[in-house]
Amino acid sequence: MPDSLDVLAFAAHPDDIEMSCGGTIIKMVEEGKKVGIVDLTRGELGTRGNPELREQEANEASDLMGIQLRENLRLQDGMIGESEEEISAVVRALRRHRPGIVIACAMEDRHPDHGNAASLIERAVFLSGLKNFKVIDDEGNEPWRPKAVYHYIQDRYIEPDFVVDITGQYEKRKEVIACFKSQFFDPNSKETQTYISTKKFQDYLEARAIAMGHRIGVHYGEGFTSTRKIGVSDITKLI
Repeated sequence: MPDSLDVLAFAAHPDDIEMSCGGTIIKMVEEGKKVGIVDLTRGELGTRGNPELREQEANEASDLMGIQLRENLRLQDGMIGESEEEISAVVRALRRHRPGIVIACAMEDRHPDHGNAASLIERAVFLSGLKNFKVIDDEGNEPWRPKAVYHYIQDRYIEPDFVVDITGQYEKRKEVIACFKSQFFDPNSKETQTYISTKKFQDYLEARAIAMGHRIGVHYGEGFTSTRKIGVSDITKLI
């Protein structure tokens, strides 16, 4: 098991991270930060591919990003809620890896799992810090509460609270997204076309990154929201 992580990113499905904040993950790894990813489900309800293939794609993307670890909690795809079992699974991950910062799904989005996962993670982060909160299948780790939770932006536009410059990481982000050939645009695929498998959606992801970058005067960016106000100690370091 690695030392405490600087950042632990949660996704409802394999590929959520890559398409929404992959550039930010790559940038943090390049800066020497210890980053891990926890996928809540295997994406077993997906029209294209299958859970085993998506796991292979996730592993390929993880290697390309250079993250410390990737786990899958195997919650039920399409049915993410806030049951005791689901909360316990997330709390176990938090107490096991002790991240300084958590990155989570969008608070509201087209896929119901995304918003539900955001609420689940917010609740689990709070409960993880309570010494009297006992989890199912307790692993014996001490209570732990990250310093902050930030939410990436997925399909639907949400006004960001801050934007990360990923200009230097954008080309690698494209490679990482391309690892998920079963899910995103692949002109050679014979599978059923879906909302996210079209060239139009691929272009949309690029347009979103350009639009976010434009907000802060750079080429490409990724936006995030926060449920609490963000403080700074030195305004001269803001861009």
